[in-house]
Amino acid sequence: MKYSESLKKNKDFQLVYKCGKSYANKYLVMYIKENNTGKNRLGISVSKKVGNSIVRHRLTRLIRESYRLQEDRFRCGIDIVVIARIGAKGRTYKDIESALLHLGRLHEIIDLG
Repeated sequence: MKYSESLKKNKDFQLVYKCGKSYANKYLVMYIKENNTGKNRLGISVSKKVGNSIVRHRLTRLIRESYRLQEDRFRCGIDIVVIARIGAKGRTYKDIESALLHLGRLHEIIDLG
């Protein structure tokens, strides 16, 4: 992730949930909030309801990789929290990537180029 860092602290997640804007689709929910820095910060959350640790970790890796390969299309200076929904369980990389890009377009933080 060249332009991005990880969102790690619970306080940062809570701030994005409270003050951010959200959109959802079948597989993911995305919250965004401006952070007034030159970098994006990405946080990924997968609930225990989605599956066991193997399933949750796989979804986390799919979301992180989808973002990493498309990150040059995202606008800079925002905090992004992506939450996996139960429907994402067992989905392919392409499904997760298209869901992530769809939410980016809804938030208008992605270049359509």
